[in-house]
Amino acid sequence: MNSTPAAAPVDPSVERFGKPEGGFRLRLYTVIFEADTRAGWWFDVTLIVAILASIAVVLMDSLETTHARHAAALNVLEWFFTGLFTVEYIARLACVQRPMRYATSFFGVIDLLSILPTYIALLFPEAYALLDVRILRLLRIFRVFKLTLYVAEYSALAEALHASRRKITIFISAVLMIVLVMGTVMYVVEGPEHGFTSIPISMYWAIVTMTTVGYGDMTPQTELGKLIASMMMLLGWGVLAVPTGIVTSELTAQRMGRRPTTRTCRVCLTEGLDPEARYCMHCGAALGTYRHD
Repeated sequence: MNSTPAAAPVDPSVERFGKPEGGFRLRLYTVIFEADTRAGWWFDVTLIVAILASIAVVLMDSLETTHARHAAALNVLEWFFTGLFTVEYIARLACVQRPMRYATSFFGVIDLLSILPTYIALLFPEAYALLDVRILRLLRIFRVFKLTLYVAEYSALAEALHASRRKITIFISAVLMIVLVMGTVMYVVEGPEHGFTSIPISMYWAIVTMTTVGYGDMTPQTELGKLIASMMMLLGWGVLAVPTGIVTSELTAQRMGRRPTTRTCRVCLTEGLDPEARYCMHCGAALGTYRHD
């Protein structure tokens, strides 16, 4: 019987961005990318607090009364957070072996978008009232996407959505077919005199009705149209539950499997070791105490 241990799962960041082999870069990598270490945990918590605080500053700055009274303080806070996230972005690029690959990744682009508008605004001398500059400053709200990098539950949800992408695609295709058919039927039944001036407009009504939003800007007037609308409303209840069931089943399947970690052996740099392991399964080196949530 083959007694060779199974290979431990590898953190995707190791393969895509490259993990340094030692020195200061490895210590920095451990703090930034390995959330299972104590230093990594504190780093993630600090970044989460900073992201939420920076978003709060952006929201308060959008209020005219708050901006008029505390414009200078809000500007100082904005530059503080911009500087903090700039240092974090540079540190991420410095501690991986493939910095350009990280810079062009999803989270790398988000990191850049969260700091770039503040620097671009410097090119506009004293013109913060211009519409284009306000739009650039509003791009700072992309910082909210950085939260997905520091909270493990976001990763689990992303994995579940990715695993069920084909089922969700088929589901959306079926919904679009129903919307097309029912919108066409309502266009024939109700007609332009009742507001259903075209098939695309009727499809808009079908989407609003199926999702149970019910704006009320378009309503059927004929008896047959009301019957079709009632069927669409009842159908909407069942349709909305399908994607929830698909994603929930994938999340359940993940919980039944092995929980991945970023725990790393200091000697051979093996990633993804079991939380209960006391020694590395590859080189036998003693492992430090694993931090349980």
